[in-house]
Amino acid sequence: MTTAGKIIKCRAAVAWEPNKPVVIEEIEVAPPQSNEIRIKIVATGVCHTDLYHLFEGMHKDGFPAVLGHEGAGIVESIGPGVTEFQPGDKVIPLFISQCRQCRFCKSPKTNQCEKGWAADKYDVMAPEESRFTCRGKKVLQFMGTSTFSEYTVMNQVAVAKIDPAAPLDKVCLLGCGICTGYGAAVNTAKVEPGSTCAVFGLGAVGLAAVMGCNAAGAKRIIAVDINPEKFEMAKVFGATDFVNPKDHDKPISQVLSEMTNGGVDFSLECVGNVAVMRDALESCVKGWGMSVVVGWTDKDNFSARPIQLIAGRTWKGSLFGGFKSKDGVPQMVKAYLDKKVKLDEFITHKMALNQVNDAIELMKHGKCIRTVLSVSSE
Repeated sequence: MTTAGKIIKCRAAVAWEPNKPVVIEEIEVAPPQSNEIRIKIVATGVCHTDLYHLFEGMHKDGFPAVLGHEGAGIVESIGPGVTEFQPGDKVIPLFISQCRQCRFCKSPKTNQCEKGWAADKYDVMAPEESRFTCRGKKVLQFMGTSTFSEYTVMNQVAVAKIDPAAPLDKVCLLGCGICTGYGAAVNTAKVEPGSTCAVFGLGAVGLAAVMGCNAAGAKRIIAVDINPEKFEMAKVFGATDFVNPKDHDKPISQVLSEMTNGGVDFSLECVGNVAVMRDALESCVKGWGMSVVVGWTDKDNFSARPIQLIAGRTWKGSLFGGFKSKDGVPQMVKAYLDKKVKLDEFITHKMALNQVNDAIELMKHGKCIRTVLSVSSE
């Protein structure tokens, strides 16, 4: 029996309120409307941004919501006006749109887009409209995606069609973390061959940044983390040195400056902590050092001394690694299939959707790099 044009009842992990465990519920997913696609989610990663919304951002208008934004699946049905996709296509939902029409999409200088939730709903982290209901209530679609659900509905400007040979339980990670870190090094920092880099924070985003620095030809990649257990994994992705700030009684920026004859050429902050952002900036060499803010947070102000920038350092931000989403994600899938990008090595745990709270706890306590949840069978 076809489900096209009908409401689908399915399982989803609903965050009813902040700072509480999510609940596996039966939700109703409406059919796609004009320019929309309904996707059967096969697999999803659990990303720190999900935890940020649940435990740190905690915006009162951002709940109830289905979390998850790092997924991959198969098109179940399409709405009127959709020409780019057909049922059966393998796809990755995107938390950044690429409409290809707005001034941002037409500019090679940015991957921002005027369409989608991100245009004006950063605080709530969800669009106002939703195709989800549960127990008679509207449930928000987190970051416009909501991959902790067996089905979701997306506008076609926020979906990437990918190679049908791609394993969805691996390439789902390209929906956020791996593109974010890798692209921050390659696209935003434009790390140069022979350069010296420092990466702060060795979660999935930081390890992907290490991988990007390595791919760009950096000769020295210093991995910085307060958990020494992460260094062996950082080596797998190309790190050459490891520094634990807790091992030193002087500022980490001074430690790195002494290691590198005045500071690194490039630093990438992959934690989402404003104090670490300043440390990363101060670790750069004066004259040309560049520091990129990659970690997601919108809670606190950061600060620096003007002379640090006047002296020639550059401070930049990177969202989704600077990739234009519909173009960049299929390219990264191809790079994985061509063995130019690692994905398997990021996956430390595999779980079922109903174990989502266990996966959240693992990430909260730094016990995993990425947990992939199996949501539906292909």
